[in-house]
Amino acid sequence: MLEPLASPLHLVLVSPQIPPNTGNVARLCAVTGCRLILVEPLGFSIDDRNLKRAGLDYWDKVFLKLYPTYDAYVAEYPQARRWLFSARAETSLYAARFEPGDHLVFGSEVTGLLPEVMEGGTGTPVTIPMLPERRSLNLSTSVGIGAYEALRQVQLGTAARQAPPSN
Repeated sequence: MLEPLASPLHLVLVSPQIPPNTGNVARLCAVTGCRLILVEPLGFSIDDRNLKRAGLDYWDKVFLKLYPTYDAYVAEYPQARRWLFSARAETSLYAARFEPGDHLVFGSEVTGLLPEVMEGGTGTPVTIPMLPERRSLNLSTSVGIGAYEALRQVQLGTAARQAPPSN
């Protein structure tokens, strides 16, 4: 069973373009306790019926914060540990060591994270391993893979910290 985290993970979508993907991520946040952050420009209105339909049952249970720019988001969380997900990063997410409160940052379905974000020093680039000569995974699939790997590590770490010492 998944336990709520005292310091939840933050799932950050930078310029998402497809409403059902964002709705699916909102649903993921609702069932995992992750926080959802959206960074404009968005390719849709938050009131978009497709967005609400994809996460309709859960939208009211999702902590949602909207930022006008990536810089505004970074300014509010200057000390956050950020993992920048990109199909072009060289380090696998399985090499990352996630901690409670980490921010998992994903780019738009069209462009991914822009070079200024990837190279701007605001986080550590990671990738989800794929077969060669494949372009990318769907955004909401990528967020799900990243979130559950981070949750797995954090839950295992919490369990290890709470386990009684072995004799």
